[in-house]
Amino acid sequence: MENKGEIRFSDLSAYRGELMGFAIIIVAMFHVFMPSTYYFYPLRRLGNVGVDMFLFVSGMGLWYSWTRMRLGKQLDGKGAMPLKESLLHFFQRRYLRIYPIWILVASVFYIWKYMTVPGGKFSPDIPNLIANILFNWSFWRADDLTFWYVPATMMLYIFAPPYMELIRRSPIYRWLPVAAVLLATMVQYIPLFHHTVGHLEIFFSRIPIFLIGINCGKWVMEKRTLEKNSIWLLLLIFVMCVWTCLRFEYIGHNRFPLFMERMVYIPLTVTALLLECKIIPLLPKAINRGLTFLGTISLEIYLIHIEFVLRPLSELHLGYCITTLLVLLISVPVAFVLHWTINKCIGAWK
Repeated sequence: MENKGEIRFSDLSAYRGELMGFAIIIVAMFHVFMPSTYYFYPLRRLGNVGVDMFLFVSGMGLWYSWTRMRLGKQLDGKGAMPLKESLLHFFQRRYLRIYPIWILVASVFYIWKYMTVPGGKFSPDIPNLIANILFNWSFWRADDLTFWYVPATMMLYIFAPPYMELIRRSPIYRWLPVAAVLLATMVQYIPLFHHTVGHLEIFFSRIPIFLIGINCGKWVMEKRTLEKNSIWLLLLIFVMCVWTCLRFEYIGHNRFPLFMERMVYIPLTVTALLLECKIIPLLPKAINRGLTFLGTISLEIYLIHIEFVLRPLSELHLGYCITTLLVLLISVPVAFVLHWTINKCIGAWK
Protein backbone atom coordinates (compact mmCIF):
# COMPACT_ATOMS: atom_id res chain seq x y z
CA MET A 1 0.00 0.00 0.00
CA GLU A 2 1.32 3.44 -0.95
CA ASN A 3 2.40 5.63 1.93
CA LYS A 4 0.77 8.98 1.20
CA GLY A 5 2.98 10.76 3.69
CA GLU A 6 6.27 9.85 2.02
CA ILE A 7 8.29 12.32 -0.04
CA ARG A 8 8.21 11.24 -3.69
CA PHE A 9 10.91 12.58 -5.99
CA SER A 10 8.64 11.79 -8.94
CA ASP A 11 6.40 14.65 -7.75
CA LEU A 12 9.13 17.05 -8.90
CA SER A 13 8.36 15.91 -12.44
CA ALA A 14 4.59 15.60 -11.99
CA TYR A 15 4.34 19.19 -10.73
CA ARG A 16 7.09 20.63 -12.91
CA GLY A 17 4.76 23.20 -14.51
CA GLU A 18 3.41 24.40 -11.17
CA LEU A 19 6.91 24.68 -9.70
CA MET A 20 8.12 26.78 -12.63
CA GLY A 21 5.01 28.93 -12.46
CA PHE A 22 5.63 29.67 -8.79
CA ALA A 23 9.30 30.38 -9.51
CA ILE A 24 8.56 33.01 -12.18
CA ILE A 25 6.11 34.76 -9.83
CA ILE A 26 8.67 35.15 -7.05
CA VAL A 27 11.36 36.17 -9.57
CA ALA A 28 9.07 38.95 -10.83
CA MET A 29 8.36 39.99 -7.24
CA PHE A 30 12.10 40.09 -6.56
CA HIS A 31 12.73 42.44 -9.50
CA VAL A 32 10.17 45.06 -8.44
CA PHE A 33 11.84 47.77 -6.37
CA MET A 34 11.14 47.96 -2.64
CA PRO A 35 12.97 50.34 -0.29
CA SER A 36 15.36 48.49 1.99
CA THR A 37 13.74 50.17 4.99
CA TYR A 38 10.50 48.23 4.44
CA TYR A 39 9.87 45.39 6.87
CA PHE A 40 9.24 42.85 4.09
CA TYR A 41 12.32 43.83 2.10
CA PRO A 42 14.40 40.79 3.19
CA LEU A 43 11.48 38.45 2.36
CA ARG A 44 11.09 40.00 -1.07
CA ARG A 45 14.82 39.45 -1.67
CA LEU A 46 14.25 35.71 -1.23
CA GLY A 47 12.54 35.73 -4.63
CA ASN A 48 16.05 35.50 -6.07
CA VAL A 49 15.95 31.78 -5.26
CA GLY A 50 13.44 31.37 -8.11
CA VAL A 51 16.39 31.33 -10.53
CA ASP A 52 17.87 28.36 -8.67
CA MET A 53 14.50 26.61 -8.82
CA PHE A 54 14.44 27.04 -12.61
CA LEU A 55 17.94 25.63 -12.96
CA PHE A 56 17.23 22.65 -10.69
CA VAL A 57 14.03 21.72 -12.52
CA SER A 58 15.72 22.28 -15.87
CA GLY A 59 18.63 20.01 -14.95
CA MET A 60 16.23 17.34 -13.75
CA GLY A 61 14.38 17.40 -17.08
CA LEU A 62 17.64 17.21 -19.03
CA TRP A 63 18.63 13.98 -17.31
CA TYR A 64 15.27 12.43 -18.13
CA SER A 65 15.52 13.44 -21.79
CA TRP A 66 19.18 12.43 -22.18
CA THR A 67 18.71 9.01 -20.58
CA ARG A 68 15.77 8.18 -22.80
CA MET A 69 17.82 9.11 -25.87
CA ARG A 70 20.86 7.11 -24.82
CA LEU A 71 18.98 4.04 -23.56
CA GLY A 72 15.74 4.18 -25.55
CA LYS A 73 12.31 5.18 -24.33
CA GLN A 74 11.90 1.96 -22.36
CA LEU A 75 15.42 2.29 -20.90
CA ASP A 76 16.20 -1.22 -22.17
CA GLY A 77 18.70 -0.35 -24.89
CA LYS A 78 16.16 -0.76 -27.68
CA GLY A 79 15.87 2.32 -29.85
CA ALA A 80 18.87 3.96 -28.18
CA MET A 81 20.53 6.80 -30.10
CA PRO A 82 24.28 6.91 -30.77
CA LEU A 83 26.16 9.64 -28.93
CA LYS A 84 26.52 11.92 -31.97
CA GLU A 85 22.83 11.66 -32.84
CA SER A 86 21.87 12.21 -29.20
CA LEU A 87 23.95 15.38 -29.05
CA LEU A 88 22.39 16.72 -32.24
CA HIS A 89 18.87 15.96 -31.03
CA PHE A 90 19.59 17.40 -27.58
CA PHE A 91 20.91 20.75 -28.81
CA GLN A 92 18.23 21.04 -31.48
CA ARG A 93 15.43 20.63 -28.96
CA ARG A 94 16.91 22.79 -26.25
CA TYR A 95 18.07 25.73 -28.35
CA LEU A 96 14.95 25.68 -30.49
CA ARG A 97 13.01 26.40 -27.31
CA ILE A 98 15.27 29.27 -26.19
CA TYR A 99 16.90 30.80 -29.23
CA PRO A 100 13.97 32.10 -31.33
CA ILE A 101 12.46 34.14 -28.48
CA TRP A 102 15.94 35.19 -27.38
CA ILE A 103 16.90 36.52 -30.81
CA LEU A 104 13.63 38.44 -31.07
CA VAL A 105 13.81 40.07 -27.64
CA ALA A 106 17.57 40.69 -27.72
CA SER A 107 17.36 42.28 -31.16
CA VAL A 108 14.64 44.69 -30.09
CA PHE A 109 16.39 45.59 -26.84
CA TYR A 110 20.02 45.92 -27.94
CA ILE A 111 19.32 47.62 -31.27
CA TRP A 112 17.08 50.14 -29.56
CA LYS A 113 19.68 50.83 -26.86
CA TYR A 114 22.42 51.08 -29.45
CA MET A 115 20.44 53.76 -31.30
CA THR A 116 19.19 55.74 -28.31
CA VAL A 117 21.64 55.38 -25.40
CA PRO A 118 25.15 56.89 -25.36
CA GLY A 119 27.57 54.00 -25.35
CA GLY A 120 24.91 51.70 -26.77
CA LYS A 121 24.00 49.94 -23.51
CA PHE A 122 27.00 47.59 -23.53
CA SER A 123 27.18 47.69 -27.34
CA PRO A 124 29.85 50.33 -28.14
CA ASP A 125 30.14 49.19 -31.75
CA ILE A 126 28.50 46.97 -34.37
CA PRO A 127 30.55 43.80 -33.58
CA ASN A 128 29.58 44.05 -29.90
CA LEU A 129 25.97 44.70 -30.89
CA ILE A 130 25.89 41.56 -33.04
CA ALA A 131 27.56 39.52 -30.30
CA ASN A 132 25.03 40.77 -27.74
CA ILE A 133 22.15 39.78 -29.97
CA LEU A 134 23.63 36.35 -30.63
CA PHE A 135 24.63 35.35 -27.09
CA ASN A 136 24.64 38.39 -24.80
CA TRP A 137 28.39 38.88 -25.10
CA SER A 138 28.37 41.80 -22.68
CA PHE A 139 27.26 39.48 -19.87
CA TRP A 140 30.41 37.42 -20.27
CA ARG A 141 32.55 40.48 -21.00
CA ALA A 142 31.33 43.28 -18.75
CA ASP A 143 28.82 42.05 -16.15
CA ASP A 144 25.72 43.06 -18.13
CA LEU A 145 22.96 41.38 -16.12
CA THR A 146 20.27 42.19 -18.66
CA PHE A 147 18.63 38.82 -19.44
CA TRP A 148 21.69 37.12 -17.83
CA TYR A 149 19.76 33.93 -17.07
CA VAL A 150 19.39 33.07 -20.77
CA PRO A 151 23.07 33.15 -21.81
CA ALA A 152 23.92 31.38 -18.55
CA THR A 153 21.41 28.64 -19.33
CA MET A 154 22.66 28.27 -22.89
CA MET A 155 26.19 27.85 -21.55
CA LEU A 156 25.05 25.24 -19.03
CA TYR A 157 23.32 23.35 -21.83
CA ILE A 158 26.68 23.06 -23.61
CA PHE A 159 28.27 21.32 -20.63
CA ALA A 160 25.20 19.27 -19.64
CA PRO A 161 25.59 16.37 -22.14
CA PRO A 162 29.26 15.66 -21.25
CA TYR A 163 28.36 15.73 -17.55
CA MET A 164 25.30 13.49 -18.01
CA GLU A 165 27.23 11.00 -20.12
CA LEU A 166 30.06 11.02 -17.57
CA ILE A 167 27.84 10.25 -14.57
CA ARG A 168 25.86 7.71 -16.57
CA ARG A 169 29.06 5.75 -17.18
CA SER A 170 30.87 6.59 -13.92
CA PRO A 171 28.36 7.39 -11.12
CA ILE A 172 31.15 8.45 -8.76
CA TYR A 173 31.28 11.77 -10.65
CA ARG A 174 27.86 12.65 -9.28
CA TRP A 175 29.93 14.29 -6.54
CA LEU A 176 31.06 16.97 -8.99
CA PRO A 177 28.53 19.50 -7.58
CA VAL A 178 30.82 19.63 -4.53
CA ALA A 179 33.68 20.62 -6.85
CA ALA A 180 31.35 23.20 -8.41
CA VAL A 181 30.77 24.74 -4.96
CA LEU A 182 34.54 24.91 -4.47
CA LEU A 183 34.96 26.48 -7.90
CA ALA A 184 32.39 29.17 -7.04
CA THR A 185 34.28 29.80 -3.80
CA MET A 186 37.55 30.14 -5.72
CA VAL A 187 35.94 32.62 -8.13
CA GLN A 188 34.82 34.70 -5.17
CA TYR A 189 37.94 34.59 -2.99
CA ILE A 190 41.04 33.45 -4.95
CA PRO A 191 42.57 36.55 -6.64
CA LEU A 192 43.72 34.67 -9.75
CA PHE A 193 40.14 33.57 -10.48
CA HIS A 194 38.37 36.61 -9.06
CA HIS A 195 40.30 39.12 -11.17
CA THR A 196 39.64 37.07 -14.31
CA VAL A 197 36.03 35.88 -14.00
CA GLY A 198 34.89 37.41 -10.72
CA HIS A 199 32.23 39.44 -12.56
CA LEU A 200 30.59 36.09 -13.45
CA GLU A 201 30.11 35.01 -9.84
CA ILE A 202 26.34 35.05 -10.39
CA PHE A 203 26.87 32.33 -13.02
CA PHE A 204 29.42 30.18 -11.19
CA SER A 205 27.30 30.23 -8.02
CA ARG A 206 24.41 28.64 -9.94
CA ILE A 207 26.38 25.74 -11.47
CA PRO A 208 26.05 23.51 -8.36
CA ILE A 209 22.25 23.59 -8.23
CA PHE A 210 22.04 22.84 -11.95
CA LEU A 211 24.25 19.77 -11.54
CA ILE A 212 22.29 18.69 -8.46
CA GLY A 213 19.11 18.94 -10.51
CA ILE A 214 20.64 16.62 -13.12
CA ASN A 215 21.67 14.21 -10.37
CA CYS A 216 18.18 14.28 -8.89
CA GLY A 217 16.72 13.40 -12.30
CA LYS A 218 17.85 9.81 -11.74
CA TRP A 219 15.88 9.61 -8.50
CA VAL A 220 12.86 11.06 -10.27
CA MET A 221 13.06 8.43 -13.02
CA GLU A 222 13.49 5.64 -10.47
CA LYS A 223 10.53 6.99 -8.45
CA ARG A 224 12.58 7.04 -5.29
CA THR A 225 10.99 8.13 -2.04
CA LEU A 226 11.95 9.45 1.37
CA GLU A 227 10.24 8.07 4.44
CA LYS A 228 7.37 10.03 5.96
CA ASN A 229 9.40 11.35 8.90
CA SER A 230 11.92 12.94 6.54
CA ILE A 231 9.56 15.89 6.14
CA TRP A 232 10.76 17.15 9.52
CA LEU A 233 14.34 17.15 8.27
CA LEU A 234 13.26 19.05 5.15
CA LEU A 235 11.41 21.58 7.28
CA LEU A 236 14.40 22.00 9.59
CA ILE A 237 16.80 22.69 6.72
CA PHE A 238 14.25 24.93 4.99
CA VAL A 239 13.70 27.05 8.11
CA MET A 240 17.46 27.31 8.75
CA CYS A 241 18.02 28.47 5.16
CA VAL A 242 15.22 31.04 5.25
CA TRP A 243 16.34 32.38 8.61
CA THR A 244 19.96 32.65 7.42
CA CYS A 245 18.96 34.48 4.21
CA LEU A 246 16.70 36.86 6.10
CA ARG A 247 19.46 37.64 8.58
CA PHE A 248 21.87 38.31 5.73
CA GLU A 249 19.40 40.73 4.18
CA TYR A 250 18.66 42.48 7.47
CA ILE A 251 22.32 43.30 8.07
CA GLY A 252 22.71 44.70 4.54
CA HIS A 253 24.59 43.75 1.40
CA ASN A 254 27.62 45.81 2.30
CA ARG A 255 28.24 43.47 5.24
CA PHE A 256 28.51 40.19 3.30
CA PRO A 257 29.16 39.01 -0.29
CA LEU A 258 26.06 37.87 -2.15
CA PHE A 259 27.99 34.69 -2.91
CA MET A 260 27.38 33.50 0.66
CA GLU A 261 23.62 33.83 0.35
CA ARG A 262 23.65 32.05 -3.02
CA MET A 263 25.35 29.08 -1.37
CA VAL A 264 22.49 28.94 1.12
CA TYR A 265 20.11 28.95 -1.85
CA ILE A 266 21.32 25.44 -2.75
CA PRO A 267 19.72 23.56 0.19
CA LEU A 268 16.90 26.11 0.24
CA THR A 269 15.99 25.27 -3.36
CA VAL A 270 15.94 21.50 -2.87
CA THR A 271 13.92 21.58 0.34
CA ALA A 272 11.53 24.27 -0.92
CA LEU A 273 10.72 22.33 -4.09
CA LEU A 274 10.10 19.07 -2.21
CA LEU A 275 7.90 20.86 0.31
CA GLU A 276 6.01 22.63 -2.47
CA CYS A 277 5.21 19.22 -3.95
CA LYS A 278 3.39 18.39 -0.71
CA ILE A 279 1.36 21.61 -0.87
CA ILE A 280 0.45 21.69 -4.57
CA PRO A 281 -2.03 18.75 -4.41
CA LEU A 282 -3.92 20.61 -1.67
CA LEU A 283 -4.44 23.73 -3.79
CA PRO A 284 -7.59 24.33 -5.85
CA LYS A 285 -7.27 22.95 -9.37
CA ALA A 286 -7.77 26.43 -10.85
CA ILE A 287 -4.65 27.69 -9.06
CA ASN A 288 -2.65 24.67 -10.22
CA ARG A 289 -3.76 25.23 -13.81
CA GLY A 290 -2.79 28.89 -13.53
CA LEU A 291 0.65 28.04 -12.16
CA THR A 292 1.16 25.46 -14.92
CA PHE A 293 0.21 28.04 -17.53
CA LEU A 294 2.71 30.52 -16.10
CA GLY A 295 5.36 27.81 -16.04
CA THR A 296 4.78 27.11 -19.74
CA ILE A 297 5.50 30.72 -20.69
CA SER A 298 8.00 31.46 -17.90
CA LEU A 299 10.88 32.06 -20.33
CA GLU A 300 8.90 34.66 -22.25
CA ILE A 301 7.75 36.32 -19.02
CA TYR A 302 11.34 36.51 -17.80
CA LEU A 303 12.59 38.11 -21.01
CA ILE A 304 9.97 40.84 -21.25
CA HIS A 305 8.88 41.69 -17.73
CA ILE A 306 11.89 43.77 -16.62
CA GLU A 307 13.03 45.91 -19.54
CA PHE A 308 9.74 46.21 -21.42
CA VAL A 309 7.17 46.32 -18.61
CA LEU A 310 8.72 46.98 -15.21
CA ARG A 311 11.01 49.86 -16.16
CA PRO A 312 8.25 52.02 -17.70
CA LEU A 313 5.91 51.23 -14.79
CA SER A 314 8.59 52.10 -12.23
CA GLU A 315 8.58 55.69 -13.45
CA LEU A 316 4.96 56.01 -12.29
CA HIS A 317 5.90 55.29 -8.65
CA LEU A 318 2.75 53.26 -7.97
CA GLY A 319 4.15 51.36 -5.01
CA TYR A 320 5.38 47.82 -4.70
CA CYS A 321 2.12 45.86 -4.64
CA ILE A 322 0.39 47.69 -7.49
CA THR A 323 3.53 47.66 -9.63
CA THR A 324 4.02 43.91 -9.10
CA LEU A 325 0.40 43.19 -9.99
CA LEU A 326 0.56 45.32 -13.13
CA VAL A 327 3.86 43.73 -14.20
CA LEU A 328 2.23 40.30 -14.10
CA LEU A 329 -1.05 41.41 -15.66
CA ILE A 330 0.76 43.01 -18.61
CA SER A 331 3.61 40.51 -19.02
CA VAL A 332 1.53 37.32 -19.00
CA PRO A 333 -0.69 38.01 -22.06
CA VAL A 334 2.24 39.46 -24.03
CA ALA A 335 4.37 36.43 -23.13
CA PHE A 336 1.59 34.08 -24.18
CA VAL A 337 1.22 35.77 -27.58
CA LEU A 338 4.98 35.56 -28.14
CA HIS A 339 5.05 31.91 -27.06
CA TRP A 340 2.11 30.98 -29.29
CA THR A 341 3.40 32.92 -32.31
CA ILE A 342 6.91 31.50 -32.16
CA ASN A 343 5.63 27.95 -31.72
CA LYS A 344 3.40 28.39 -34.74
CA CYS A 345 6.29 29.71 -36.81
CA ILE A 346 8.54 26.84 -35.71
CA GLY A 347 5.80 24.35 -36.49
CA ALA A 348 5.32 25.79 -39.96
CA TRP A 349 9.09 25.79 -40.54
CA LYS A 350 9.38 22.14 -39.57
